Amino acid sequence: MAVTPSLLIIWHSRTGASEQMALAASKGAGGQAIIKNASDVTADDILTAGAYLFVCPENLGSLSGLMKDMFDRTYYPALGRIEGRAYATLIAAGSDGHGATRQIDRIVTGWRLKRCADPVIINCDAQDPAAILASKSVGTKQLEICRNLGLGIQEGLALGIY
Repeated sequence: MAVTPSLLIIWHSRTGASEQMALAASKGAGGQAIIKNASDVTADDILTAGAYLFVCPENLGSLSGLMKDMFDRTYYPALGRIEGRAYATLIAAGSDGHGATRQIDRIVTGWRLKRCADPVIINCDAQDPAAILASKSVGTKQLEICRNLGLGIQEGLALGIY
């Protein structure tokens, strides 16, 4: 019996929004995904996964520092070894989220990953310092989008689409 490759959900969160989104995606994947904080991800995790879901906040118009650190630590060990695998993004943003999305897309272009779903940006509408630093609660409808994305990627892996 063939083993379905795993979905690796890599997340970083400062205020809770991205963590909630990652957990919802994991739940959607039916517990078959591997979910890891970006600070704990190793090159071996990247090499053994069948697909990736990158979940992080946008900070100052870019992906979060710990997510960037994860790419810095794993990029070269995985280079030339994971081409064609699927990926998607979930971004928690105060208003925009496109800068973080573009940065991830640019990084994984070198890995030759293939985007399997449109970027999902959850707007937390945090515009002043207090709101930006406050703990976040992601709405039910937004979490359903995250669950469906996890489900879709996991099903794509199980069916051999990715």
